[in-house]
Amino acid sequence: MNKGFSKIKLIVFCLTGIFLCSGTKSAVAQQNKRSKEYLHRAEKMYADIWLHYRVQAYQGLFSEFFPSYKTGSLNYFQGDKVKTKEVSFLWPFSGVFSVTNVLLTIPSERRKYLPYLDSVSTGMEAYRDTTRSPIGYQAYPSRFEKDDRYYDDNGLVGIEYMEAYFNTKNLVYLSRAKVVFKFILSGWSDQLGGGVYWVEGHHDMKPACSNGMDMLVALKLYKATKDPYYLKWGTRFYDWMKANLGDPNGVYWNDKKTADGTVNKTYYTYNTGSMLQASVLLYQFTNEKKYLDEAEFIAKGAYQHFSNEKHGPNLNIMGDLPWFLTVLFKGYEELYHVDGNYRYIATINKDLDYAWQNTRDQYGFLTNNWTNDPVQMKKPKWLLDEACIAELYARLSVLESGRHH
Repeated sequence: MNKGFSKIKLIVFCLTGIFLCSGTKSAVAQQNKRSKEYLHRAEKMYADIWLHYRVQAYQGLFSEFFPSYKTGSLNYFQGDKVKTKEVSFLWPFSGVFSVTNVLLTIPSERRKYLPYLDSVSTGMEAYRDTTRSPIGYQAYPSRFEKDDRYYDDNGLVGIEYMEAYFNTKNLVYLSRAKVVFKFILSGWSDQLGGGVYWVEGHHDMKPACSNGMDMLVALKLYKATKDPYYLKWGTRFYDWMKANLGDPNGVYWNDKKTADGTVNKTYYTYNTGSMLQASVLLYQFTNEKKYLDEAEFIAKGAYQHFSNEKHGPNLNIMGDLPWFLTVLFKGYEELYHVDGNYRYIATINKDLDYAWQNTRDQYGFLTNNWTNDPVQMKKPKWLLDEACIAELYARLSVLESGRHH
């Protein structure tokens, strides 16, 4: 009787192992299928951007909108709205640089996209301004006109040059990021206890966008050089952000006014996303658990807050600019590599898939709110809104190919 029972147990154990193995193989096959599909979508969007937005007369530069929107005005500047111009401003351009860097992390695609990195780095240098000290990058290419220099824009420049350095080990990119960081620190002051302003020469506020992106430049420089100088500055930015712009639930406000210290309690996903990324990086650099605890606190707080904000009826968390959500996604991605929690990424993935399947226009570009509103479908599409779609799908392709059950 005991021998028979043992045989039954052995058979059951073996069958269970077979089913588990079969299930695992099936799950891996599904992930590989999704990874290939997401890479296809990323490459399709990237190719369409180069086809439709590329301004042939200027190497490495792109238009702000497609179809061309000559009567359009832009409201993401200090002061009055600005008319669209011959090429895009730096912020949307940085999105093309960013997705190029992500595509380069995919081994099978690396050779294909290295020439594109050369082109976008040439494009980025068009925004470099050497007429003022310290050297920095202005909002519009310097060959056309003199323009304001934003500390958040320069943070994006530094981030992308660091990612280019990680991808290639080309010291030119590292050198450029160090130059950018010198400009960034020229905007730091003791007013409000530290932090940088938004725009060079304007001292009315200190926003999360500048301090968050500039913090990430410092931390990426530390990752590359192990120079404690950069870790010190990354930590100073982090501590200032937490003390001045963090709410009690782990979500981050927009800015603090210098005149009276009042806080603009507007929430954007990217401000929280930069702090989430930084928390994980600081945990990896220092092994101090408080940073991991903070990352998980921010991740949960952001998910609860933004999933409850107004968004399309078929969406779960997307109620912001697509690029803003992409920055939050990058924070969740950093955390996933440490704690293995895929829930947050899966939610954004679901919203993105809905948008891809339901909101593309005749050229294949998505609406900026990821809904199929007919008015939005007919509008010209902003470069940054589309570049981040390619980036999200490239990141998801990498994640799906590396996940384990």
